[in-house]
Amino acid sequence: MQTNIIITGDCIEELKKFPGGSIDLIFADPPYNMQLKNPLYRPDSTKVNGVNDEWDKFASFSEYDEFCAAWLKECRRILKDSGAIWVIGSYHNIFRIGNIMLNLGFWILNDITWHKTNPMPNFLGKRFTNATETLLWCSKGEQYKKYTFNHKIMKKYNGDKQMTSVWRIGLCTGDERIRGEDGKKAHSTQKPEELLKRVILSTTKPGDIVLDPFFGTGTTGAAAKKLKRNFIGIEKEPEYAALAKNRIDGITAFFPESCWEEENGEKKAKVPFETLLKEQLIMAGELLYARSGAAAVVLPDGRLEYKDHAGSIHRIGALIQQTPSCNGWKFWCVMRDGKLAPIDDLRSEYLKTRNLAAGGADKKCRPSDPLSR
Repeated sequence: MQTNIIITGDCIEELKKFPGGSIDLIFADPPYNMQLKNPLYRPDSTKVNGVNDEWDKFASFSEYDEFCAAWLKECRRILKDSGAIWVIGSYHNIFRIGNIMLNLGFWILNDITWHKTNPMPNFLGKRFTNATETLLWCSKGEQYKKYTFNHKIMKKYNGDKQMTSVWRIGLCTGDERIRGEDGKKAHSTQKPEELLKRVILSTTKPGDIVLDPFFGTGTTGAAAKKLKRNFIGIEKEPEYAALAKNRIDGITAFFPESCWEEENGEKKAKVPFETLLKEQLIMAGELLYARSGAAAVVLPDGRLEYKDHAGSIHRIGALIQQTPSCNGWKFWCVMRDGKLAPIDDLRSEYLKTRNLAAGGADKKCRPSDPLSR
């Protein structure tokens, strides 16, 4: 199946062409059916550019429900048994969609609240400012237990704390906002890349296929590419598809998190840090680097020296982060061939040479040798 493409067409008709059980993850940002009937103005009498696009208009709730049931049915068919789907919506539509998904057999794993840090004010002052949207993360059904969830990666991404179901992310603004030739925003509901980054990083593996049936200006594809995942986008409006293609084609760098791997539950054998010095995998006087940019010197006894402090890789890592504890093996990196490599990789190489892990050739990773990862 061809990937990393944008298909221009009706999502329901295009979804029908996909083979069953072929997609790892679906992210859907469907029309919200906002039901806006009158223009909205700011206190200074300027008009608010709300969502009044034709693609968001439906004649009735029943018509909208039929539309959602049709595309969701196809999404469930093409998902792998280990796959999952995310659907985002506001109070206008998410409760209707959730009900339809449950009736189709989907199983809700989490509801994520996107807390907008810079929401649009309620200009009329007749309701609370709407500062949230909801994402439903669902498996194909209650019996499908092998969906991907990178719990440890997301904990690492969240400063070594479990990530909660409330995500504080600002609206898409500034340079991230895709604009047309007239300088105005090209799409009324473009989502922030950080939102898609979390969705894809948490629930896919490198190389997985991420499908977005309402591709818009391509935020899903952009985040997928930067995380080394494959994408397929379906977009009905040709102008959106063209903007998305230009956006994604212009990406030349990956997110740093694209190389992160979810650890399995097996515990590694204990290896004192000073063992790496004895084996000359790390040399006294060499620098260790934190991803924040901090650096510490390796002392001959295996401790680190950082400013006026000396201590273990764990203690100095905690000091830099100002946290009670730190896993120094995950925190520190060493420079090899101009690239930073986690010292935990050196520990793995040592364990392999001693047949304490998976085994391997009897050779050591010297400071001048590249790490094969």
